[in-house]
Amino acid sequence: MTALDDRPLAVPVPVPVPALPAEPDLPARTEELLHLRQAARGGPSAAATRAQHERGKLTVHERLELLFDQGTFTEIEGLRRHRATGFGLEDRRPHTDGVVTGWGRVHGRTVFAYAHDFRIFGGSLGESHAEKIHKIMDMAEAAGAPLVSLNDGAGARIQEGVSALAGYGGIFRRNVRASGVIPQISVMLGPCAGGATYSPALTDFVFMVRGISQMFITGPDVVETVTGEKVTQEQLGGADLHAAMSGAAAFAYDDEESCLEDVRYLLSLLPSNNREAPPSAGPAARLPALDEELLHLVPADPNQPYDMREVIARLVDDAEYLEVHERWAPNLLCVLARIDGQTVGLVANQPRHLAGVLDIEASQKGASFIQTCDAFNIPLVTLVDVPGFLPGTDQEHGGIIRHGAKLLYAYCNATVPRVQVILRKAYGGAYIVMDSRSIGCDLSYAWPTNEIAVMGAEGAVNVIHRRAVAAAPDPQATRRALTDEYREALMHPYYAAERGLVDDVIDPRTTRSVLAEALRMLRTKQETLVPRKHGNPPM
Repeated sequence: MTALDDRPLAVPVPVPVPALPAEPDLPARTEELLHLRQAARGGPSAAATRAQHERGKLTVHERLELLFDQGTFTEIEGLRRHRATGFGLEDRRPHTDGVVTGWGRVHGRTVFAYAHDFRIFGGSLGESHAEKIHKIMDMAEAAGAPLVSLNDGAGARIQEGVSALAGYGGIFRRNVRASGVIPQISVMLGPCAGGATYSPALTDFVFMVRGISQMFITGPDVVETVTGEKVTQEQLGGADLHAAMSGAAAFAYDDEESCLEDVRYLLSLLPSNNREAPPSAGPAARLPALDEELLHLVPADPNQPYDMREVIARLVDDAEYLEVHERWAPNLLCVLARIDGQTVGLVANQPRHLAGVLDIEASQKGASFIQTCDAFNIPLVTLVDVPGFLPGTDQEHGGIIRHGAKLLYAYCNATVPRVQVILRKAYGGAYIVMDSRSIGCDLSYAWPTNEIAVMGAEGAVNVIHRRAVAAAPDPQATRRALTDEYREALMHPYYAAERGLVDDVIDPRTTRSVLAEALRMLRTKQETLVPRKHGNPPM
């Protein structure tokens, strides 16, 4: 947790104070205050601001202006300075101490934020810097409002030693205490190394920007020293790496402007805290009774792929949604959107990738998303088209049992309204895990193409009638006949409905209006879990 060697720290210079008369009056003192504020906002020097822009990065106040509604940001402790001595620190005491803290409004609602200023000590964290962050985190939790961190810091301020490390501990403890209480969003706009990476990892959503933001526990120099592997900062912990491979970043962008625009959009979908419902956009325009396009998006052939995003776009308001972890575990889609003006979380198998199977990463992705939705009172809609869990030694040895159980646990533990729609196939344990009636979904609907079974008809015949097929004069014809018999007996669309395992088989064209009505009815749902300190989910 040290300042990055290849990121030179800007050296703050003392802020000049205008000369005052021997007995200054209030106007003179006010002029002094305005000068101090203007100097603090400008940073240590014009050269430091120019260097920030040359790195392709905005300054801290430029970022805050993009995040908050115009003119609503209120800064606190803007004149704070560190008290550390040694290593020349006593001669370098810039105001803000490298972090700007305060609150403002996003779409008219209060949001708290802290933002590192890389121009001052490289945004590194010292004792006073940490205390400012602790204070704003405490205020956000007390006020019941979201917290956004704009991260652009070089780690712990090594000149302050263990005091800096203790400052990180205070941040982590507050991240955990506020977890599931207020939304916490981390926006990575610069380097984040060592133990500092754990604060973003503890928050609900992580945004990154390509080319300027990196997260890693040990930097490239240490990796090369220990393993002999040469790697760049971007290859080790860049936005694309974390968005597509590690899953540490939920969103990745090409520039800060589009990143912060989507942060604002995400906040518009989330409640301020766990005691409130998500904000409503008002009822959508009268929902069409029938959507003919839905009849043509999903092929009846269970082996033919299609893009589940096209289905989602037909179901949500204005075809507008925010996909979480779009590039990580693409065989499962996790989406925030609105249906009839109300925020919903959609979890859907994606037949375009791995046929929509569940695997280790998809299970982790889905479980995290479901827990976040449940924590913040966001109803869940599950769109099912799943052939099962991914087979193979890699999955078994990697712990698919344990990771698959995370998804199962998250669904079983969720008390928000839950609606399942089975579009096509739902086989084996994956059917159960994808929020089936047996694990507590409130309503289950199915399209006429649905097939719910332990496994596909071909696989079932191979298990049940293996000997009969092998002994038949024409094994292929016998297998086809037995497969058709099994499908007609156990896999027809109404088998589950006859047994109460789905509430209704619906006309696909009515899916949007059916979901809207179901969610409207469930809006007042009340469910409490048994008293306990906390559950013990698979980790």
